[in-house]
Amino acid sequence: MLVDAFARSPSPMVITDARAPDNPISWANDAFLELTGFDADELLGRNCRMLQGLGTDPAEIARIRTAVEAGNPVTAELLNYRKDGSTYWSAMTITPVHDAAGLAYFYAAQADMTHTREREVTMRVTNDELERLVAARTHDLSAALEQKTALLHEVDHRVKNNLQVISSLMLLKARRTPEGDARDALQGMAERIGALSTAHRMLYSEGDCTHFNLGDFAAEFLSDVNAGLDHDKQRVEAEVEPIAVAAAMAAPLALLIHELTANALRHAFPNAREGRVSITARRTEAGMQLTIRDDGVGLAAAAPNPAGFGRNLVEMVVRQLRGTIAWADAGPGTHVEIDIPLQLPA
Repeated sequence: MLVDAFARSPSPMVITDARAPDNPISWANDAFLELTGFDADELLGRNCRMLQGLGTDPAEIARIRTAVEAGNPVTAELLNYRKDGSTYWSAMTITPVHDAAGLAYFYAAQADMTHTREREVTMRVTNDELERLVAARTHDLSAALEQKTALLHEVDHRVKNNLQVISSLMLLKARRTPEGDARDALQGMAERIGALSTAHRMLYSEGDCTHFNLGDFAAEFLSDVNAGLDHDKQRVEAEVEPIAVAAAMAAPLALLIHELTANALRHAFPNAREGRVSITARRTEAGMQLTIRDDGVGLAAAAPNPAGFGRNLVEMVVRQLRGTIAWADAGPGTHVEIDIPLQLPA
């Protein structure tokens, strides 16, 4: 009954005689004959290597041979050849069978894995093609990004140059204008434009022109401001974290820092009074906090300036940045604290 069940099984099965020379095939079921295309009399008495060919993996053949010679079970997957020369993939489990005298047979249950292998090959080809397409698309995107970056650098470079020209023209005009409100206004506008030019210069020099390093700008700005001060009387100090902000915020932040610092130097220390201005910026959970302090005469004691619009400009820029600002007399001096939300750099 068991032999009849094996014979009718849809799974290819074969038995070899371990005691006969060269371990020949002694029985094969109909499913095995159908898979290989051989008749029973063409298989019986021959070794299973007759099903192997040039495409069969020699290393896998050697592994099976070693296991069979040692009488050990083994599983394998081989490329075999049918009678008509066509190929198929056979997944097999070879099991030694013992009787009272010892090793008697090898029983091999097999499965046709040809369709599975073909799907794997198709998937590999598809994956290779997808990888090629992704690589090509990535290359195109990288090239486009490089072009965009180069264009942004060129724009920043041109803007910086134009701002420098405008600032120089305004300074030249200021020098030829009599002392008074008009000259002060021209001088102030030239300095503001100079701050914007510095921001664009730094964007142009950065490898990543999509972000602006506030710490680097503060160091550059501090160097420019202190170069024009009498250090025995006044100085500007800064403690600014290297905060990366979006490039779109470069100009507003540069203008903000310049305006608050210039206003402090212009109004906090009348009559060549000695003093110090400090700029600090640090990260917060919501973004960043910018603080400008001076130890001058304070808001209440500062001389009124009907023609000035520095404070209005600062508050306008803070609104543009969606931030908040608080002005306070620090006793002595003035304390300005600004909180600005930031998007994390991508």
